[in-house]
Amino acid sequence: MNTEDINLAYKVRHALNANLDNLPASTAERLASARKMAVSRKKAHAPVQVAQRALAGNFGSFFTFSSLGRAGAIIPLLALVAGLAGVYQYEQQQRIAELAELDAAVLSDELPLTAYLDHGFNAYLAQRGQ
Repeated sequence: MNTEDINLAYKVRHALNANLDNLPASTAERLASARKMAVSRKKAHAPVQVAQRALAGNFGSFFTFSSLGRAGAIIPLLALVAGLAGVYQYEQQQRIAELAELDAAVLSDELPLTAYLDHGFNAYLAQRGQ
């Protein structure tokens, strides 16, 4: 539906509501049965966009409820990605600091002799050397 169709529907609804008290009972009953028949024929998967456009008001199509819903889903995802990137950077900095401390201790001979006797430590040094 375009805006002209929506405006026409609102004008017809307003005209019917304005003269509702003046309608004969038989006409009101026929209108009620026609409405029930129209509602029963409505497709279940057809979206009702009239209410969304009416609720959007003067904000235009920029602030429709569907775009706000998408933004509501995207913003937490972006925050999650930024948080994960921050945690990853922090862990990388911690790992680099630990390795630098270990290298400094090896180079300055501050390690105890038992560290050089540990086979796992020797394997670690060999792997680091390659």
